[in-house]
This record gives sequence, C-alpha cells and structure tokens, in this order.
Amino acid sequence: MADRNDNTDQPSPFAVRKISWQGLKTTLDLFRYLKPYRVTFFIGLVFLALSTGTSLAFPKLIGSIIEVIEGKSKYTINQITLFLFFILICQAIFSYFRIYLFTKVSELAMTNIRSDVFTKIITLPIAFLEQRRVGELTSRITSDVSQLQGLLSFTLAEVFRQIATLVIGISILFYTSWKLTLFMLATFPVLVIASVFFGRHMRRLSRKAQDELAAANVVVEETLQSVHVVKAFTNEPLEVNRYKTILKRVVDLSLYAATFRGGFVSFIIFALFGGIVGVIWYGAGLVQAGEFGLSDLFTFILYTTFIGASISGMGDLYAQINKTIGASERIFEILEETPELTLESAENAVASPISGQIVYKDVHFSYPSRKDLPVLKGISLQINAGEKIALVGYSGAGKSTIVQLLMRFYDYQSGEIRIDGKLLHTYGLSELRKNIAIVPQEVMLFGGTIYENIAYGKPAASRDEIYDAAKRAYALEFIDSFPEKFETIVGERGVKLSGGQRQRIAIARAILKNPKILILDEATSSLDAESEKLVQIALDELMKNRTTIVIAHRLATIRKVDMIYVIREGRIAESGSHQELTVLDNGLYANLIKLQFENAETN
Repeated sequence: MADRNDNTDQPSPFAVRKISWQGLKTTLDLFRYLKPYRVTFFIGLVFLALSTGTSLAFPKLIGSIIEVIEGKSKYTINQITLFLFFILICQAIFSYFRIYLFTKVSELAMTNIRSDVFTKIITLPIAFLEQRRVGELTSRITSDVSQLQGLLSFTLAEVFRQIATLVIGISILFYTSWKLTLFMLATFPVLVIASVFFGRHMRRLSRKAQDELAAANVVVEETLQSVHVVKAFTNEPLEVNRYKTILKRVVDLSLYAATFRGGFVSFIIFALFGGIVGVIWYGAGLVQAGEFGLSDLFTFILYTTFIGASISGMGDLYAQINKTIGASERIFEILEETPELTLESAENAVASPISGQIVYKDVHFSYPSRKDLPVLKGISLQINAGEKIALVGYSGAGKSTIVQLLMRFYDYQSGEIRIDGKLLHTYGLSELRKNIAIVPQEVMLFGGTIYENIAYGKPAASRDEIYDAAKRAYALEFIDSFPEKFETIVGERGVKLSGGQRQRIAIARAILKNPKILILDEATSSLDAESEKLVQIALDELMKNRTTIVIAHRLATIRKVDMIYVIREGRIAESGSHQELTVLDNGLYANLIKLQFENAETN
C-alpha cells in the first residue's frame, strides 16, 4: 500500500497542449501503417469528398425551389424535389461507403499498431519494464491506440468536411453577394474569440477532472491488487471513503465545467442566431434594393448556418487532434525503444548443445536504476557440468542477482561469465535462454488449462511428452483427481491450485523444456511440510544430469548439493560442502543453521 499518488508530478495523458510541429510530424509518421491499405483509404477519401459535396449542394437546391416560387426558374418544384431526393440517396450511399471504408482501414491499421506495440513491449529489457507500471503500458495499447483510431475513422473526415464547408461555402457566398458575405464574416471574430477563450478554460477543467478520475482508478486498481491486505486490516471503509472523496472532486469539477459549458453553448446559440438575424436584416435590405433575389438570400442564410456550425465545431476538433498527437508521441516512445531481442531471432533460435559448465570471474554489477549502489562486488565461482551448487545468505546479499546475470536479464559492468568456456555475450539471447529453466518461489501460471501451462515449456510438444513431464513431476496424482484433468482451468495466476500443485506444474514445465542449466529460486520456501516433501521428490527428478543452481533460505533442502556458496554483501564469504561449512568457527553458514534451528524449536 505504497504512496498511491506517486505519479502526480507526471504530465497527464489527458492534457491538451498547443499543437507542436514535432508532435504533428510524429502523428503523421504513424500514417505509414496506412500504406498496405492505401487503395482502400484513397477510395474512402473519394467517397468523403462526394458526401461532403452532396451535403453542400442542399442549400443551393433549396434556393432553387425559392426561384421556382418566384417564377425565375425553368424547372418545376417536382423536378427539383426529385433531384433533391436523388442527392439524398447519393449522400446516403456515399456516407455509408465512407464510414465503412475508413472504419475498415482504421481497424486494420490499429490492429497492426497494437501488435507492434505489444511486440515491442515484450521484447524490451527487464530494466525498462521494471521502471514502468503495468497500467501505463496497457494504456498505450488500449486508450492511446483508440485515440489514433478515432483520428482515422472520425476526426480526419470531420476536419476535411469542416474545411471544405468553410472554403466552398464562403466562396459560394462571395459569388452570391460580396457585400453580404463581408457583413456576415464581420460577426465571426466574436465566435472565434469566444471559442478560444471558453475552449482553453474548458480544457483546463477537463484535464483536472480527468486527472482526478485517473487518481480514482489508481485507488481501485491498487486496492483490488492488495485486497488481502485491505481485508486483513479491515480497511474497507478507508478505501471506500478514499474513493468517494476523489469521486466527489470529480463531480464538483464536472458540475463547475458544466456551468461554463452551458454558458458557452448559450452564448454560441445567441451569437450564431443573432448573426443570422443580422444577415437576414442586411440581406433583406439588399433584396429590396434589387441587388439580388430572395432565393439568393435564402441560400445565403443556409450556407451561413453551415459555416457557423463548422466554426463552432473547430474547438472540439482542435482538442481531439491534440489528444491524438499526445497519444502518438507516447506510442512512439515505446516503438523507438531498443529491444533486447527480436521475435524472429527468438522463433528461429536453436539451442546449441552445451554441457553446462559455468564460470563467474570477478563479476561486478549495479542495477541501472541504482548505479551508485554496487550489488555484486567481485563474484568468482565455478560450476562443473552436471554439478549442483547452492547460493545462501541473508536477503539482499545478491543471490538472485547472480542468476539474473546468467539469464542476461541484466548485463554486468565488469568481469566475465562463461558457459562451456565461451563468454556469455557470444550466445544469442534466445539460444542462451532455451538452455536454462527456472522454478521460482512464486510460480506464475497463466489463466488457461493445466495442459497449456505445462506445454508453455515446449509449445510444440506432443500430448505424450506433456503427460510424461507431469508424471515425472509427480503432478498426475492431483491432476487426475480433477473432473476435467489436464483441461482444468487454473484461474488467474493459478489461484485455483494450491502452492504445492503450482510448484509441480512449474517443475513439469521445466522437465518438458529439458534444459541443461536449472535454477531453483527458493522453490520450496513457501510450502508446508507435506507439500515440500512431494515437491522435493519432483525436484530431485528434475535435477538429474543437469547443472543446477539452488537459491535457498531453508538450509535443510541443500545438504546434498556439491558446493555451497555463502553470499554476504555482494561477495562470497564462504564456500564448501555442508559438512565443511557447519564446522567453521563463527562461520556465517553455521550461524544461519543455528538461527534456523532455534527458530524451528521456537515454533
């Protein structure tokens, strides 16, 4: 339950900023995803132009009806009405294909973007992923990509429509009467200035409301993730009150914003219709003076309404474009990161045959986020092929870091790590990791079936291989007790299985992978005595003929290993067999055993 608002100093993803050329360029770069669908997109643009053109024809045709009434047209009302219906049908058809084609292009392009972003995220180094919250990365694939989808399916069409309406509409008005057009345009600066003023204030209020809503979502996310802690301390009322407090701020801000929005809409309605009244008044005088006809005035008023609606909608489009630019910049932040490997190399990598000899020589390491705090300070050790060694020591001594470097989750700063005499960096990442399997303390199972979770160790394995792996992991006993056996759903993170059952699934997965190097990271420390006994039997089967590194707090589980290395503050303090280390006077290992023995007696 750490600080829930540790991201309050970060810029809000909902903030609406001024459009920058760099941001606009970044957004335009994403249009490369349209390239495979450029023909469909171009046809959609054609239908967009046609639907916009047909909509702009309506005021002119309505004016033509007035000309018939005035007796100034060679056409009849029925003819013009039939033509109006024809235009209506055409516009309906054009609009349908425009919406369908743009939606098709946007869905396909966004699928490619989501796929690329997800691919990049899972291929990025551990150091990068540890610095980002899961919710933040998820929002890149969901909300940020949805913003881009809105650009292609709606915003782009609206921008084109509004600009076309302004340019073509004003051109037609100047052709009809330049005097009346200049009079009409004189009223628009008031609308524009009001839109800018109200728009900026509304965006600030909207940003604050979105920030508060995001804070409320953080409370929900972290409360549900830590629900056991919440319930253990009976702090449900505290969390509910925290959530309600933030929601109240959201409501207050939304109502405050609604006051301004209502005032703005009222002003726009008054100004827009006031401008139309003014145009009618001035236009009526021109009609009386004989400068143009009543039909032209009627057409002029309709075009003025179209143009006024376009101008009033520009503020929302500007805000939408800003959000899209912000989303594209955040997506490109991910896409431009350097991956630790490519999916192609992972898929095509073949695990070179290795024997499993490992040598650490004067290895120094500090985590990228804490470079001034050394974790390993000259680790040197040797593991022969097929040997079993154990790393023991107090928490924070550097045991897990040693194996993380072996898997190249991080790269060490100095020294050497070799496998079979070859420097670790000379192995491809996928090639290296295909030779290593890990059974962690907290087993992470996926939400599918038991079969799928075991098969994760070797996706191409046959059913017989998976059955054999489960048998050798002593997991068949509980698997066969389930009505659905291997097709049993394990639940999110394996919550439907006990700790011992999850461990044996993980062991079966490792057996199926058949690695040359095995890492057991405190694999039995969280189990009860009965489960530990069963898991230990499965681990003994798994460790046969493999180079094994065991990280253990419970020292009783490592008596049979070939060598024990005692780690203290990033250095090897002691090394030897269990018998050798227990007889050392004031030895760290001997003290650890004594301490655990005393704790066992106390309990």
